[in-house]
Amino acid sequence: MENQKWFNTYIFIWAGQFVSMLTSYAVQFAIVIWLSLEYQSAEVLAYAGIAGILPQAIIGPLAGVYIDRTNRKRIMILSDTFIAVCAIVLIFILNKETVNLVWIYIMLGLRSVGNAFHSPALQALAPLIVPKKELLRVAGINQMLHSICSIGGPALGTVAIAILPISNVLYLDLIGALLAISSLMMVRIPQTIKGSKFSVHTISTEFIDGLHIVSKNRGLSYLFLYAMAITFVIMPAAIMFPLLTTGHYGGGKWEMGLVEIVWGGGMLIGGAVLGLFKVGMSKIVLVNSMYIILGLTFLLSGVFPKEWFIGFVLVTAIGGIGLSVFYACFTAIVQITVKPEMLGRVFSLYYSLAVLPSIIGLLFTGVIAENIGINITFIISGCLAIVIGLLSYGSEKLMQLGNNLKK
Repeated sequence: MENQKWFNTYIFIWAGQFVSMLTSYAVQFAIVIWLSLEYQSAEVLAYAGIAGILPQAIIGPLAGVYIDRTNRKRIMILSDTFIAVCAIVLIFILNKETVNLVWIYIMLGLRSVGNAFHSPALQALAPLIVPKKELLRVAGINQMLHSICSIGGPALGTVAIAILPISNVLYLDLIGALLAISSLMMVRIPQTIKGSKFSVHTISTEFIDGLHIVSKNRGLSYLFLYAMAITFVIMPAAIMFPLLTTGHYGGGKWEMGLVEIVWGGGMLIGGAVLGLFKVGMSKIVLVNSMYIILGLTFLLSGVFPKEWFIGFVLVTAIGGIGLSVFYACFTAIVQITVKPEMLGRVFSLYYSLAVLPSIIGLLFTGVIAENIGINITFIISGCLAIVIGLLSYGSEKLMQLGNNLKK
């Protein structure tokens, strides 16, 4: 009976969160389509991308420490409410005759602040409800739902932007937030045990602890270094996928939606393969190989002539598989190598250190794409990713870490 109770509670919460996540993905992709078609500018997409990731990168460590010391249910409700308010303000802005892009960037940034608290709070909710022996199964369900949203969200966003003005599409965010808040308010979630007092000193201490854990393990240090490098060269170009679809391959709304759906489908396949089959290959070898595969898919995406849209779609699917395998293996390596009580700060450290340099890369990518062409940008990113993959095989300490994981 108790077993059924936790399951019902968690599924009830996730039903609301699933709808909220699906509508959030849809709105996010609809905004990208609208910006791509309305402005046809790589720099506009670059600034929108920066607005969407910079707040999370900066606030991430602070949010993680705060979440560990307060009521996670309340944080999620307040975050959903804040995101809904941002959607209302965006609706008002987009209904005006003249749209000021600066206000759109500001609202995307504020929306990102809400997500910076909501996402880790949701991840940290499971241990409060789910028995320890069931956490792995629940994590698998979570990953599956995320993948479904990454496929269904762009599809829903494409249909919505095709039949509705962008201001009306944003009402999806309000519907999703309302359902998520309602599901949370109807369940009882145990309180977290408050730790030490939340302060700037606490944040800096935990950040330094995470840095020390990584730096004293040379193999882990190299893993972080190469993963950060691949994020630096791949993520800025990946944000430009809609412009590559429209600018180089001559696609429209439906083609942009198809590319995003195929990318999400590839990630779902990659996760499913790792979940269903036991892979005997070294996780480090898999990570290094995925760098090269990702690089090849980006390189081919830029090299293919504009008539080869189907080829572009196929390599995009392969890229999605590669990214999924990389993330899964990277996460597993860190989870095996680092003590459980230190994982939160180590992952926060990685996210902040990986994303912040990528913002600089995003600025350069926008300028390069505007001046020499979006397809050339993908060729450059792909070549750099392949070089990073080859260099990672030459790192003795990194390969040794892979051998140690087998023991």
